[in-house]
Amino acid sequence: MNHPDEKSNTQITVCAGCGAALQTTDSGEPGYIPEAALARTPAICQRCYRIKHYNEVSRIAIDQAEFLRILGKIAGENCLVVHIVDLFDFEGSLIAGLHRFIGQNPILLVANKADLLPKGINPNRIVNWLQRQTKLAGLKTDGIVLTSAKSGAGFARAVEAIAELRRGRDVYVVGATNVGKSTLLNRLIRNHSDLDAELTVSRYPGTTLDLIKIPLDDGKAVVDTPGIVYNHRLSELAAAEDLPFLMPDKPIKPLVFQLNPEQTLFFGAFARFDFLRGERKPFTLFVANALPVHRTKLTNADDLFRRHRGVMLSPPPLARLDELPPFTVQRFKVRGGQDLSISGLGWIKVSGESGAEVQIHVPKGVKVAIRDSLV
Repeated sequence: MNHPDEKSNTQITVCAGCGAALQTTDSGEPGYIPEAALARTPAICQRCYRIKHYNEVSRIAIDQAEFLRILGKIAGENCLVVHIVDLFDFEGSLIAGLHRFIGQNPILLVANKADLLPKGINPNRIVNWLQRQTKLAGLKTDGIVLTSAKSGAGFARAVEAIAELRRGRDVYVVGATNVGKSTLLNRLIRNHSDLDAELTVSRYPGTTLDLIKIPLDDGKAVVDTPGIVYNHRLSELAAAEDLPFLMPDKPIKPLVFQLNPEQTLFFGAFARFDFLRGERKPFTLFVANALPVHRTKLTNADDLFRRHRGVMLSPPPLARLDELPPFTVQRFKVRGGQDLSISGLGWIKVSGESGAEVQIHVPKGVKVAIRDSLV
């Protein structure tokens, strides 16, 4: 399928590498190619160009319905599925019902961003927690590895686990956006791919828009699937300028608040937590260190938000606040030893032996879940 280039009026063809319709307008969409590169023969998109010349895979993203359609193709393959999740947003990045789409193929769970957890936590405890949570979610895993895309910690073990579990099969890598999928792929193709030799004699392997095949030394391939965009993650709804306040890049420093009933915490203007009923108790916040938290009385909370939203209560600033959906309220009864996870923001740990009745205000559609405490 050909698409005219609106800027140059030149007829655009498809990428010789991945089959995406070439376009020069949006570098974040499949098939992007700078206008100056259109004259190359064969014409390949910027993403394929970077794979070929720099051994780097860049992320592309599609909506949930399209992603699930692509995912359904895996059931007909004999392969290993590597599911990468964000440990800082486990519930928000886990692909629900994955087995329905991939059939009986084995799953290696790679939990990225382990470096963001507070220092001193036993990694075995985290792996055990992941085993319990994946089982509760109906996901049967054949291995779990903790990694850090930022430092590279754990990636050698991830590569070893892939080698152990794939048993000569192709490897399909799946995950949401911003979970570290591209980092793992880049490490694989740099260390275990005969990509350069392959590309000197043939067109780039993988001829469809939706799947990119990266050849391995043994003739099999790592198959890169597009990153799924989950709009239930607050980090997907926020403006790029505000993401540093939501997505930590350093180990989290837990914030402990001793709260009485009828007290409120504001997370900038992104979310609000109300402690409605229960005994005085500590609530521990695991959020990005840069995110401001403000405490007030529940009776003052509505008026405070109306008068100071986007100013004292920020980010986001007032100019971007209306870009988010309006708040919705969810009420929960939680017990000590549980977390309230807010997808794309972090979580609140409830301590003490007695329970609590609380409510969470988040932009409409953002996922809130109760779980056993991670930390």
